[in-house]
Parts: sequence; C-alpha cells; structure tokens
Amino acid sequence: MFSTTTTVLCLLLFAAAFTISGVLYARSERGSLEDYIIARNSQSTTATMLTLLATSLGGWILFSPAQAATWGGLAAVIGYALGAASPRILMIPLGRRMRELIPQGHTLTEFVVLRYGRAMYLLTLLIMLFYMFIALTAEITAIAKLVTLLAPVPLWATAAIVMVSTLIYTAYGGLRASIVTDKVQMAVIVPLLLVLLALGWRAVGGIEPTVQGLRAQAPQLLSLTDPMGVKAGLTFFVAILLTGLFHQGNWQRVYSAQDNRSMRRGFLLAGVLVSPIIFLMGLFGLAFTGLGQGGDSSIALFTVIMPHVPVWFAVALIPLGLALVMSTADTVISAVSSLIAVDVRRVAPRVSGQVLMRLSRWLIFLLAIPVIIAAAQGYSVLYLFLLADLLCCAAAFPVFFGLFNPRHNGRIAFISTVCGLAAGLALFPAPGDRPEYLLESFLLAVLVPAV
Repeated sequence: MFSTTTTVLCLLLFAAAFTISGVLYARSERGSLEDYIIARNSQSTTATMLTLLATSLGGWILFSPAQAATWGGLAAVIGYALGAASPRILMIPLGRRMRELIPQGHTLTEFVVLRYGRAMYLLTLLIMLFYMFIALTAEITAIAKLVTLLAPVPLWATAAIVMVSTLIYTAYGGLRASIVTDKVQMAVIVPLLLVLLALGWRAVGGIEPTVQGLRAQAPQLLSLTDPMGVKAGLTFFVAILLTGLFHQGNWQRVYSAQDNRSMRRGFLLAGVLVSPIIFLMGLFGLAFTGLGQGGDSSIALFTVIMPHVPVWFAVALIPLGLALVMSTADTVISAVSSLIAVDVRRVAPRVSGQVLMRLSRWLIFLLAIPVIIAAAQGYSVLYLFLLADLLCCAAAFPVFFGLFNPRHNGRIAFISTVCGLAAGLALFPAPGDRPEYLLESFLLAVLVPAV
C-alpha cells in the first residue's frame, strides 16, 4: 500500500513522539529507586484504571480475538472477552491481601520467597520472566506483522524500532514514565479504535451478510452450545484469568495505587471496560469466515477492512498499532526492571539504589536482543500467549493458596507446580497442530496441582 521508506519514516516519527513524551516527564520527575520500580501509593482511581486499560489493550487485540473466533466462534469470543476482564477482578482481593501481608512489598516473588522458600521462588521467578518475555515478543511480533500489511518492511526492522523506542523512555523513567505514557497512548487508542469499528461495520455491510454467510458455511460458529466453541471459550477464560496473576506489571499497580479503595475501583473499572472491546475485536473473525475470506486467519481483521479503508486511516494504523504495543511493552519492561532490582537487592543488600537502577537498565537492553530475534520470526501471536498461559496456570493454585492457608508449605507448592506443568504440556498442541485438547491441557495444569 505504501513504500518502505515512507512507512519506516512514519514509524520512526510516531515512535519518537511517544518516546519524547516519556523522557520529558522522566526528566522532571527523577526520583529514588522506589519511585523507579513501584511509584508507591501515588496513583488515583482514574490513573490506575487508565494505566491498567492501556496495558490490557496490547497489539494482540488486532490479531488474537479475531483468529480465535475463526475456529471457536461466538462462544470463544465471549470466553476471551470475559477472560480479559477476570484477572483485574480477581486481583482485587489478592491485591488487598498482599498489601496487608507485605505493605512495603514490590513483587509477587517477595511473597513467594518468604512463604515457600528458595526452590519455589526460583520456579515462580522463571515462570514470570518467561511469561513476560513471551508477552513482549508477542507484542513486538504483532506490530511487525501490522506494518508488513502496509509496506514490505522487514519484521526485524519494525521490531528494532519499536523495541528501542520503548526501552529509551521506560529504562530512563521507570514505572512513572510508563504510567504517564499510558495516558498519552490511551488518548490515541480510544478514538482510533472507534474509527476502526465504524469502518469495519461499513466494510462488512452490517450484521446480516456475516450471519447469512455463517449460516451457510459454518453455522457452528454462531452456536453457543457447539462443543468446539464452548471448549475454546473456557480455554481462553481459564488461561487469561490465571496468567494475569503472574504479570509483575499488575502487582506494581497494586502497590502504586493510593490506597485499597483506589486499587479496587481502578482494577474493577479496567476489567469492565476491556471486556466489550475484546468482544468487538473478535467479531471481525466471524465476519472473515462469514464473508468467505480466505488466507491467514491471524490477520482476519485486516483482511476484512483493508480493501475498504481510506488512505488516511491506513496511515493512522501505524500510531494505533504503536500505541497499543508500546503501552503493553513498556509495562513488561518496567516489570522486568523491578524484578531485577528487587531480586538483586535480596542477594546483595548493600548495593546502592543507583547501582541497582543502572544494572536493571542494562540487563533490560540485553533482553531486547532475543526479543527482536524472536519477533523477526513472525510466530503466531495467539500460540505464543497460550504457551506462556499454560505455565502460569500450573503455578496459580500452589502460589496463591498460601495467601489464605497457613498449612500450605513450599515443598508441596514446588512439587505440585512441576506435576501441573508435566500434565499440561503432555496434551499441549505443537505449532501448527489443531488445538484439539487445548482445554484439557489447561485443566490438567490447573487441577493436578490442586489435587
């Protein structure tokens, strides 16, 4: 649609705009290590809601919900939408409990090492880091794929531009810079998503053509009782619900909220608002199938709308994609930085805060290298997320049961998590395989540790 040079210049321009906003704020708000990693008790209900909503709406919403709808149907879309809201709701009692037990805490790993010991702590830390690596890779992959729809820009080039731009302001300003840029990015995301939905409605000609096409070609996708759809919906609900509990970015925002009331309202509002957005994005997958579109289902949304969008909106897809991806990527980068700072201090308590800040920044830049390499491969965004989700599901019950049951110990938590991982991975599909036993793999990963 556009030339490579023009697209790369637009990408650089819009990425620079977000980066400059974060750097300018960070220059005026340089604080301590505590401010850098947690911004404790500083965010109101509205600020907490906006930053959580921005981090929830990653670039994956343009790919994964629609792709899920093409094989799971309406039931899968509903499960996906409810699943997107569920971690925010469940984090309310868990966050309140964590603020009571460790009022000066920073990370979930602090609770795990104090409650269960070193073995479970290391396993939980590895799962959290792997999940956040996959989440970051999936986000960068999403924007790289989006740009290739506009021009023949190599995946690695887009990945490098977006990753470096996000690293600059997040490594410089920490969590506060991430939260401030989330507000700026939401000002871009909301109006452009509304325009996208309006153009999409016009492109498919309303509801009737899609429904007629589905009734003729794939009526099971409209059924809320179709076994495949129900399994898909339950899979997404369980996976997203439990995975969100292991995102360090969520725990940072538990502690950055001004008080329990701000935390509760911010998380509740973010959960309520994200659900309908995911549902509407998923409907493009039904339109893709109902209108008889062929090709790659992971780009179902763009296959439906691209022939009908004006040139100005095709250009606007670049800042929309960047805002979606950078709002999520900066959360992951800040989350990993906080884990590095907190866990290095545990090993070397005499290290100064300035040294820890420099160390976390440099290690984050090293992390960017494998992320860019992985994103350049163009793997399925949905598959990457599901793999990370499975690992988190296996650790969910063993970790959080100890918040409320004093008899639960570290040895049982570690063994049960390993058993859950083994059981879930045994049925997890290989790349390219049909997800025939995906729900069973997630249920095994969740239930085996509980048993």
